Amino acid sequence: MAGTDLDPNRDPEDVEGETAIHPDDVDATIPDTDPHLSKEFTARVIDAIRDEDQDRARSLVAELHAADLADLLEGLSSANRISLVQLLGEELDPEVLYEVDASVKADIVEHIPNEQIAEALTELDTDDAVYVLEELDDEDREEVLQALDADDRVAIEESLSYPAESAGRLMQRDLVALPEFWTVGQTIDYLRSETTEIPEDFYDIFVVDPAHHPVGTVPLSRVMRTHRPVTLGEVMDKDPYVIDAEADQEEVAYQFTKYHLISAAVVDKSKRLVGVVTVDDIVEVIEEEAEEDIMALAGVSESSLNESILTVTRQRFIWLLINMITAVASAYVISAFGATIQQMVALAALMPIVASLGGNAGNQTMTIAVRALATKELSTLNVWRVMSRELTTAAMNGAGLATIAGLVVWLVFQNPMLGGVMAAALLINTIVAGLSGLLVPMGLSRAGIDPAVASTVLVTTITDVIGFLAFLGLAALLLL
Repeated sequence: MAGTDLDPNRDPEDVEGETAIHPDDVDATIPDTDPHLSKEFTARVIDAIRDEDQDRARSLVAELHAADLADLLEGLSSANRISLVQLLGEELDPEVLYEVDASVKADIVEHIPNEQIAEALTELDTDDAVYVLEELDDEDREEVLQALDADDRVAIEESLSYPAESAGRLMQRDLVALPEFWTVGQTIDYLRSETTEIPEDFYDIFVVDPAHHPVGTVPLSRVMRTHRPVTLGEVMDKDPYVIDAEADQEEVAYQFTKYHLISAAVVDKSKRLVGVVTVDDIVEVIEEEAEEDIMALAGVSESSLNESILTVTRQRFIWLLINMITAVASAYVISAFGATIQQMVALAALMPIVASLGGNAGNQTMTIAVRALATKELSTLNVWRVMSRELTTAAMNGAGLATIAGLVVWLVFQNPMLGGVMAAALLINTIVAGLSGLLVPMGLSRAGIDPAVASTVLVTTITDVIGFLAFLGLAALLLL
């Protein structure tokens, strides 16, 4: 059946002899909402892969955007993915190496000749090329670098010399830097010239002094609206915003968000212009950092649907083990009041409610605090105001929950004192939850520990211990 096209309006499962998507053909769910990656289209690609029909495989994916082709590769099983990459050969869009998930990229580059990887890197921006090279082992990375032209190799090696997740890794080397005595007319003529030094896409022209220090910026739109005889020095924005090459990418993203930047100059230790960071790169950083914080709050490390079961299991087991160890503190408090629980069985049924509500209240405050710390909205300037607000909120919520729970316990167990103990314990634990949900992330941040990683375990332990201690302690004091 090689060379036979499937009707896109027909379900492959309904056509005798045609290929249907088998569960073994895919590793992850391909987005059904994407018209380019429908079930029928995917079946046609898998059919071409099975028949080793290179021409058909290439024609099917020829019109796909690099991001869509990356989604397709991520959705295929490892065997089909490798086969498709080999069928595409040199026609594989270089952008795909940047777009695919890290674990899939490692699978792909392992089956692509280093010469082809080197050729692909020459068509990528410096920052994208660095991102691809980071996934290679040392031997392959060196071989790919040696296959590059001298200029490309030097630019990429300089970027690799900066710390991971820094502005130096994030920046692009291609930019437009001109002296301030150039006129607008000279600038426009230069930008329209055939020189290969001009990047395909840019937003600002950087004005530099003889030592190549940035002294101003001129938006491209302003150049187009200004008369030719005017110099760049006359129309530039003086004191441009600059970023240190070793600055953390999260700090760079914060500066872009705060000052509404489109692009920013990157300087080295000598304050010389070495690159530019653009807003499209920052969008990706913001997405990565947000995903990292969400994963950390859940007690899992960054992973994807394409990672192996053993890798994911190992990552999650560590945090589950930590949770089990911290749970010993709660168990110790309960065991200390064993005699009290034996004398009033109702306590065993009610005490999880106190701990659970406290934990939820603490997680609410903790989530707000972690986000505020990440966006730098929470600082020493407003900490007392925020603490006052959170404590007031916790007290009001605690009072409302305590009233409802106390009345219900009174009516169900016909014991007003037990209802009072339940209400008091809930109020105490809710206030403690609000306080710990704020102070724990702040304390971890002050100690240089990522609050998104460790806050959940600590806050949950505190609310469990205080909840059990308050409820059982008050019960032992007032009821028995």
